Amino acid sequence: MDENRENFMKGVILAGGTGSRLHPLTRVTNKHLLPVYDKPMLYYPLQTLVDAGIQDILIVTGGNNAGDFLRLLRNGKDFGLKQLSFAYQEGEGGIADALRMAEAFVAGEKICVILGDNILENGMRKAREKFEHQTEGALILLKNVPDPERFGVPMFEGSRIVWIEEKPKLPASPYAVIGVYFYDATVFERARTLKPSGRGEFEITDVNNSYLRDGQLSYHKIDGGWTDAGTFESLWRATKMVRERALAQEQSVAAVQLHEK
Repeated sequence: MDENRENFMKGVILAGGTGSRLHPLTRVTNKHLLPVYDKPMLYYPLQTLVDAGIQDILIVTGGNNAGDFLRLLRNGKDFGLKQLSFAYQEGEGGIADALRMAEAFVAGEKICVILGDNILENGMRKAREKFEHQTEGALILLKNVPDPERFGVPMFEGSRIVWIEEKPKLPASPYAVIGVYFYDATVFERARTLKPSGRGEFEITDVNNSYLRDGQLSYHKIDGGWTDAGTFESLWRATKMVRERALAQEQSVAAVQLHEK
C-alpha cells in the first residue's frame, strides 16, 4: 500500500455525551478524559487510528469540558500528527447525530468512525485494509462478547448479516457491533433520513441497517481483547486489560535484555 493510499482515509472520534452511567465522576469532566490505567481514555482510540495509518483526524465533543480536549491533545504532536481537528456538538442527539458534525471535514472521502470509549488490544489495521478493497458501502467490526444485549447485535443467516438489532433483550447472536465503523461518503445522506428512536436519539444502528438494506455492509471479526469503557464495570475491565498488556510487554522487554547480557 503506497503512502498516498495510506493517508487517503480520514478518522473521526466521537467523544460527546453526558456519561451519565459514570456519575458522579462525569459531573466534573467528560468521560473520555477519565483515566484508563496510565492514560486518558481518549488516548486509546486516537492511537488506534494512528496505528491504522490514519493521520487526518477529527474529534467531535460537546458539553462544558470541550476546551479540556484542546488543552490535553493540543495539535496531536504527541501522536506524531501534524494537526488535529475539533468539532462541537450542541445538545445530545445520539451517535448518528454527532457524526453529522464531520461532514464538512470528511469532504467526500472514506472515513473510519470510532467511539471515544472503545479500547482495542490489537488495533484494527486488518479491518482498515479490508475496507480499502471495497468500492462502496460500509464495514463494521464485531466481537464475541458475554453481554451482547448491551450493544447492537447482528442477526445471521449462514455467514451473512440480515439485520442488526439495537440492545435486544434476547440477542440473536453472541456478537456485538463494537464502536468502530468504516463508511463511504453516503453515510451523511443516510444519517439525514433517520428518525429519532424510542430513546429520542438518532441511532448508528439505523445507519448500518440502511447499508445492509442496500447490500453494501460487510463485517470483520476482531481478534484480541476489546472493551468499551462507558460503565463502571467496563471501565474497570478496560483498565485491567491495558495494565495486563503493559506488564506483559515490560516482562518481554526485560527477558530480551536479560538474554542479551
